[in-house]
Amino acid sequence: MPVIAPMPAAHPTPIPGQRDGAEDVAAAGTTVDHLTETYRTHYRSLLGLAALLLDDTASCEDVVQEAFIRVHSARKRVRDPEKTLAYLRQTVVNLSRSALRRRILGLKLLSKPMPDMASAEEGAYDQLERDSLIKAMKGLQRRQREVLVLRYFADMTEAQVAESLGISLGSVKAYGSRGIAALRLAMEAPA
Repeated sequence: MPVIAPMPAAHPTPIPGQRDGAEDVAAAGTTVDHLTETYRTHYRSLLGLAALLLDDTASCEDVVQEAFIRVHSARKRVRDPEKTLAYLRQTVVNLSRSALRRRILGLKLLSKPMPDMASAEEGAYDQLERDSLIKAMKGLQRRQREVLVLRYFADMTEAQVAESLGISLGSVKAYGSRGIAALRLAMEAPA
């Protein structure tokens, strides 16, 4: 049974020593300047994080910009300004997941497959190596891929990865080691 709070008085009497509520709201959360500076400083790394989870540059830029807008809208909830970057990273990961879900749904609804488009650098060794790595990463389980991207690309510690994904430290280690083992097998397999 829900608890119903009493209705507040029309004109509450101020308590001596109590600060005005407007001062509390201004003090809570990260500032717009701090958020903007964090975004500018870490834009490339956030874009790279999205690029590892998605494969389309335009989608990556959209995801990073949408992450900034969402964190900006909810900046009052970021109580510790030091965690602003973590909020941005987590939002990028979540928005990338959503974009992939929409993309998968769109592919299921298509009647015919999309043609493969050859890239201009297809003959270059580095591009081939990157393509095989991306293919191997796509073959991993979602959690394995997320742990490896956050751990090795975003250069986060295992504890930070665990906090960002909301899983235990042991799970991060397990997903990481299984993901690396699966990548080794996929990369060594003949094409």
